[in-house]
Amino acid sequence: MILIIDTSSSGIGLVLDGKYKFVETEKQSLSLPTETEKFLNENGAAWRDITTIGIVVGPGSFTGIRLGIAYAKGIALGLNIPVVSINKFEIYLERDPDAFVAIESGKGDFFVGAKDLPPEIMTIEEVETKQFNYAKTVGHKLYDLADSMSVIARKLIASAEPVIPLYIRPSYAEIKN
Repeated sequence: MILIIDTSSSGIGLVLDGKYKFVETEKQSLSLPTETEKFLNENGAAWRDITTIGIVVGPGSFTGIRLGIAYAKGIALGLNIPVVSINKFEIYLERDPDAFVAIESGKGDFFVGAKDLPPEIMTIEEVETKQFNYAKTVGHKLYDLADSMSVIARKLIASAEPVIPLYIRPSYAEIKN
């Protein structure tokens, strides 16, 4: 079974065998272990049933991304199973491969990407212009975390890649220095 964890925005998203749960929480760090355990129990699964952990690595909350990666890597290490990273662009593009992805950053600009455009930051004016090069624009509605299942399955077959955060802009600490 593949367990997918998303802590890149507010709350916690979990997928297991096509079943999805979202938990709204202000304290991801406190809720993640108990909510994950509860989710497994609700679905009749135990940790020994998990063969792979998928983790959303961004873009999104700097702290949430680091928390999710650390948790996924810790569990995977303890279970001796692989952990596979996936980013929000891959999730959106799984359903709409020819789309332009524009995700509001919360800072007045957008994280953007497409199959032929590496992730970057654009202003609203740039987004309004660039999106016309694509058949569809996505990112304004929440993605379906279950779409990540097929991406993770393909990545398991391919060579392993390191699980690192997808940071498109520097952290506040990096900006202040």
